Amino acid sequence: MQFDNVSVVKKANVYFDGKVTSRTVLFANGEKKTLGIMLPGEYEFGTAKKEIMEILQGSMKVKLPGSGSWQVFAAGSSFEVPADSKFQLEVTEISDYCCSYID
Repeated sequence: MQFDNVSVVKKANVYFDGKVTSRTVLFANGEKKTLGIMLPGEYEFGTAKKEIMEILQGSMKVKLPGSGSWQVFAAGSSFEVPADSKFQLEVTEISDYCCSYID
């Protein structure tokens, strides 16, 4: 899959000492996504907007807000994170992802 007619921010988003990186993709209609890579590790992210995280390659365990258990997401799957919340990730192998930000 590809995105056509977009702008890409050249500066990388770098988190956790470079273990998580992404690039921002901007669409003409105002939509925003990030495309990134996560190396194996444990991470916690906070989000202001609702997010849909698509796993393009790899695998990770995710603990969503309000959940007491971990769920496994692999390539071809996705999960949703509500706005103004935090979620935890345990990345078990190098993972490629696309994150969509929803207003």
